[in-house]
Amino acid sequence: MNFWTKVARLILRNRIIVLILIAAATTFLALQTKNTRFSFSEANLLPEDHEANLEYNKFLEIFGEEGNLIILGVKDSTLFTPEKFNNWNKLVKTFDSVPQVDFTVSLADIQKLKADRKKQKFVVEPLFKGTPKTQEEVNQIKQQLFDKLPFYDNLLYNEGGTIQTAIYIKKSIVNTEERPEFIHNILTPTIEKFEKDNNIEVRISGMPYIRTLNSQNIVDEIGIFVLLALLATAVIFFFFFRSYRATFITLLVVSIGVIWAFGFIGLFGYEITVLTALIPPLIIVIGVPNAIFLINKYQQEVKKHGNQAKSLQRVISKVGNATLMTNITTASGFATFIFVKSQLLREFGILASINIISIFILALLIIPIIYSFMPLPKKKHLNHLEKRWIDNVVKWMENTVRNRRISVYFGTVLIIIFGIIGIYQIRVSGSLIEDMPHGMQFYKDIKFFEKEFGGIMPLEILVDTKKDKGVMKLSTLKKMEKINEAIESFSELSKPVSVINLVKYSKQAYYNGNPKYYQLPTSQEQSHIFAYTKNSTNNSGMLKNFVDSTGRYARITTFMKDIGTDKMDIIQERLKGVVDKEFPKERYNVSFTGKALVFIKGTNYLIKNLVFSLSLAIILISLFMAWMFRSYKMILISLLPNMLPLLLTAGLMGFFDIPIKPSTILVFSIAFGISVDDTIHFLAKYRQELIANDWKIKKSVYAALNETGVSMFYTSIVLFFGFLVFTVSSFGGTIALGGLVSITLLFAMTSNLILLPSLLLTFEDKIANEKVFKEPKIKIIPPKDGDKNSTE
Repeated sequence: MNFWTKVARLILRNRIIVLILIAAATTFLALQTKNTRFSFSEANLLPEDHEANLEYNKFLEIFGEEGNLIILGVKDSTLFTPEKFNNWNKLVKTFDSVPQVDFTVSLADIQKLKADRKKQKFVVEPLFKGTPKTQEEVNQIKQQLFDKLPFYDNLLYNEGGTIQTAIYIKKSIVNTEERPEFIHNILTPTIEKFEKDNNIEVRISGMPYIRTLNSQNIVDEIGIFVLLALLATAVIFFFFFRSYRATFITLLVVSIGVIWAFGFIGLFGYEITVLTALIPPLIIVIGVPNAIFLINKYQQEVKKHGNQAKSLQRVISKVGNATLMTNITTASGFATFIFVKSQLLREFGILASINIISIFILALLIIPIIYSFMPLPKKKHLNHLEKRWIDNVVKWMENTVRNRRISVYFGTVLIIIFGIIGIYQIRVSGSLIEDMPHGMQFYKDIKFFEKEFGGIMPLEILVDTKKDKGVMKLSTLKKMEKINEAIESFSELSKPVSVINLVKYSKQAYYNGNPKYYQLPTSQEQSHIFAYTKNSTNNSGMLKNFVDSTGRYARITTFMKDIGTDKMDIIQERLKGVVDKEFPKERYNVSFTGKALVFIKGTNYLIKNLVFSLSLAIILISLFMAWMFRSYKMILISLLPNMLPLLLTAGLMGFFDIPIKPSTILVFSIAFGISVDDTIHFLAKYRQELIANDWKIKKSVYAALNETGVSMFYTSIVLFFGFLVFTVSSFGGTIALGGLVSITLLFAMTSNLILLPSLLLTFEDKIANEKVFKEPKIKIIPPKDGDKNSTE
């Protein structure tokens, strides 16, 4: 009695206990779902000890959280009428009284800097007092703002007349659940009421706002994906099997698998991110093929001899090992991400691999046990085993392998050429917002602020003068001005904001507010103007946003448009050129940081790790197949049909301008891990046929093709439509992931059912002897009934 026969008897004899254990595990994991939480911060794609993370953390230590700015924008000339102008200022003031808000900066907060000649210091006074009641007063305010206060240009207004207001939420709530509560329950309703009352469209953006709405989209889509994946797989499953009972059992298995998936996320304390959100529907898509193999085998056995006990035992003993092997290879494809230093991918790899093995165990236990309580399937439930249309599909494949192998190889060469050309056209995208739903209002608002103010994603430049009060030296300020000039030369970056702006404003104030003096002081003017600054206390609040308390560190803040890694690399290189020229390393330390830059560097890091994880997956699965089949020549032959779909996918990405990014980077490992399953099924059946047919190659290849063709076709169609569900997403990366994996797996099936048999027939002289293709280490498919090696 072999191992799997013992497993079958153990399961079926203790079926009540097994069901109780499954129910207990499901209840335990269902309770763990209360610990699931959604990510409130951007995904950090880099290891914690990466240089970019260390620089960013240093910046946060000095200046605090930089992603706490929400901006409101209005481009409407009617805003400058007394009623709407006052209502706008009143709207912003309502947020000042909210506990989640630190402070706001709007038109009503504008302070004019003036020189007090008697006391030799700068004083500030508001641009206007009270509430303007006439159009003339409003016009006067507008004229002063646009003509005499260049300090606020691109901060609170632009030359086109667009007004911008800044809401700084408290740094302590930026990465907590208080942030979405504030945005959903206070900010959005208040602004919607203002828009309705004043007939003015208000644009909202800023990283806290974008992250909140983006996270909400992920939350909304999880439920949609799970329901659509269940519906799609159920419909296809029923179409193939025409059995409500079989469909119900399959849905039960994958539904429990989904509960386990959410439970494991809660149990491990992981956050639900754009990647981990894919796992529950992924488990449905991968779980259904397990059910197809098990139920198909059960119905074949019932049709053969009509003995239920024998049929159920053979389902476990004959299909159990094959499905275990295929699930291990699929899990291995995902598990390679565990070895990547990126926490985001590591968590995804751990969860995906554990859940894949879990759904296999659930299917293997639940399906035979539930069928054991039910009557035998009726004849109508077995009719699908004799469908002519599927026979025609398999016959077409057999005919192609038999008579058109030259065409198959010619097509293979064309695909290889297509893939190689496409690979050279693939671009890398490190954009924070490219994947966001383009139809959503918040994405349109991002584009609005990019056009009007140059972007919303902060890029920070940290200047370390290596000595206290080093920032306010004129020589340092002039060097920083060179960086500012370089930044302003890029259309992809907004006008920079730094202590330079404040020093220029101080000179303007020193010269009675004349805008033409909005520039850095000369060395002769420096002592007079800085003397006024030292005597002033009221502008220290403005200064603390740009310079730390010791005067050693300064920040230059600019905002980036939605640019890819290529453009960002060019910009960074040019800015570094200015830094290297102006800031000697022995006296200064200048670093580039900010969330957007960290994300871009994270994307580049992932690309390097993609090669590593995919190579590791190929090596692991190759070793696994070598151990199973004990034939290295077979590995070389079987790898080509699995590498070809990946090459095709890479080619499609290049030709259709689908960039490599954190979302699409998963395509290759997912597709490779799943497509190898077909190879294992085919080769296992092929070896079985070799033994049964006295090592007659052609007969064995065609027999294996006929036997495995139907199941592989069924599972590939389920996988195709299952992954196609992801294309209904509003996230660009998820759409690309779903479409690419679907196409890759469909082509992988064709490759394994046409190219692999063709290669076996072409190289039959080299592989068709027992010395090469030995007895496998593991009996993947038990011998046929009546074989001399049969254990039954």
